[in-house]
Amino acid sequence: MSKKLTLLLTLLANSYVQAQKDSSTQVLDEVTVTANKQLQKQSSTGKVITVISKEQLERQPGKTIAQVLNETAGITIAGAFNNAGTNQSVFMRGAASGRTLILLDGIPVNDPSQINNEFDLNLFSINDVERIEVCRGAQSTIYGSDAVAGVINIITTKQNITKPFNVKLTSTAGNLATFKNNIQVYGKKDRLSYTARYAYLKTGGFSTAYDSSGIKDFDKDGYKGSSSNASLQYQATDQLLVKSFVMYNQYRASIDAGAFTDDKYYSVNNNMLNTGAGFIFKKSSYSITGNYQFSQTNRAFERDSTDKAVFSYFQRNIYFSKTQFAELYANIKLSKTLSLLQGVEYRYASMNNQFRSVSSFGPYSSGFRDTSVSQTSVYSSLLLDTKEGFATDIGIRYNQHSQYGTNYTFTFNPSYQVNTNTRVFGNVATAFKTPSLFQLYDQFSGSTTLAPEKSTTIEAGIAYKTGNFSNRVVVFHRTIRDGIDYDYVRFRYFNFVKQTTVGVEYEATLKLSNTLSLRTNFTFLSLTDSTQSRVSFKDTAYTHGLRRPGINMNIGLDYTHNKFSGSITAKYVSSRFDVGGYKKADILLPEYFLLNGYVGYSVNKYFRIFADAQNITGKQFFDIRGFNSIPFIFNTGLTFNW
Repeated sequence: MSKKLTLLLTLLANSYVQAQKDSSTQVLDEVTVTANKQLQKQSSTGKVITVISKEQLERQPGKTIAQVLNETAGITIAGAFNNAGTNQSVFMRGAASGRTLILLDGIPVNDPSQINNEFDLNLFSINDVERIEVCRGAQSTIYGSDAVAGVINIITTKQNITKPFNVKLTSTAGNLATFKNNIQVYGKKDRLSYTARYAYLKTGGFSTAYDSSGIKDFDKDGYKGSSSNASLQYQATDQLLVKSFVMYNQYRASIDAGAFTDDKYYSVNNNMLNTGAGFIFKKSSYSITGNYQFSQTNRAFERDSTDKAVFSYFQRNIYFSKTQFAELYANIKLSKTLSLLQGVEYRYASMNNQFRSVSSFGPYSSGFRDTSVSQTSVYSSLLLDTKEGFATDIGIRYNQHSQYGTNYTFTFNPSYQVNTNTRVFGNVATAFKTPSLFQLYDQFSGSTTLAPEKSTTIEAGIAYKTGNFSNRVVVFHRTIRDGIDYDYVRFRYFNFVKQTTVGVEYEATLKLSNTLSLRTNFTFLSLTDSTQSRVSFKDTAYTHGLRRPGINMNIGLDYTHNKFSGSITAKYVSSRFDVGGYKKADILLPEYFLLNGYVGYSVNKYFRIFADAQNITGKQFFDIRGFNSIPFIFNTGLTFNW
């Protein structure tokens, strides 16, 4: 074990010992559903879960979902601090993009037309979200492919609705010619509950690419997008709940040609339709849940330029994808201490692509024919909770894929409640990621012989909670085998990469008084990639991950008193490497520190005014080499609740 890691563990252990001195015994216990598809208190599971509450989200009205997630332990999102519309790459616990599964109300969402099958977080508005549950660690036994590093469950369902009609309006304006508006209408009448939302965001933005010379007059790249969704729930009987939902999100953003390279006529136009239905049937000893979801995504990159200096002065690159997801699972109470989760799942994904361009060489066209894959899975999980301290989760999953065949995953997750305040836990789990459609079938670079990536994660931790203090420290080790990467010699995707990651995560909250509270988290990563050299195309090992810092720290101070609330948050990101260019060594990006603030005041029970600021010091920093990150950003607005 390295000296740095030993020192960090010592400091965190000392923090834990100091916390033990608090004599208060009240345990703060948040309910979660992500851990194993059933309502469960966090204190009864050994899984590492962080809940971002509605109250926390409302204190960050000027931020995106990616920026909020970026302040969570174990998560780095490359692109979160870049111009609106930038690709958002989620790196959880050092795993590469596409190795974190995004859930929408517990159901997986992804885009099969993306190289790594990832989901575009730009398509979500923070106003659509009620809370977010982040479950770190291998979760493929319950949630299937892509849950190598964990899952992020974005929950839109409102809870505790009592009145038949409610309305919430929010209007925000800020610098960079930014305007954001949101309206929500929701209610409950007898057995019927409904929610409808619409959110709109427009910003003039700033230049996506960085002008390193300072004299090229790069233009600003704007963004305009909207999000619409509606849901219905009907309690047909005391046992049966049926539900349906529909969501349509779209945005158009100006982008640039690449790192350090401006383009005044290049844009991306993306949209997504997501709809489905489901039911929950509950009896005293069991419940049965069924869900169906259909999703369709369009992505279009367009350039229509009079600038003949650009190689392809006309370009249209259009991607279309669709997915279908169906599941049926049962939670069965076998005894007072033992329950069984038994489920079956089906996934279908397809995509196609058409590319056309005109350059000085003339017109050119190519395409990716409409291609699909499917996967069927069966999974079981046995949950034991003795109610006297010991609990465990033992699960196994079987997968049958239309292209690569079969594989298995398992999880073993014991935990023990030492006393009222202290819980120790561990986890040994395997996970997998299937090759994407592009990696399998692209006519130039695809390979149908690709195998799924496989990983094994081992983690252990301790959590301590009292009435005014809670903290948790986790140490984990993950190995990824048969990683999928691009071969720059043969120009094809192949199984080669082996990645080993060791990390430490620490989270703490402290209630300083009735009005003041402190929250902080800290992440340390040590990562080694065995992959193809980015300099000479020979096999090599890197002791760093691209765009993944070794140290990431967040701290926030929250104040609430009567009608007033406020917060100050700070973020520190250590130096990290990014790609230096074709056949060039990786470039070290410098560390940075960000300071943000929020204030809100309730004028009366209907109106609330607020203001928030990001990067208060106006520091210039770079999250991705060659691309600008956010300058000082200020927003102010008004919320009406009735």
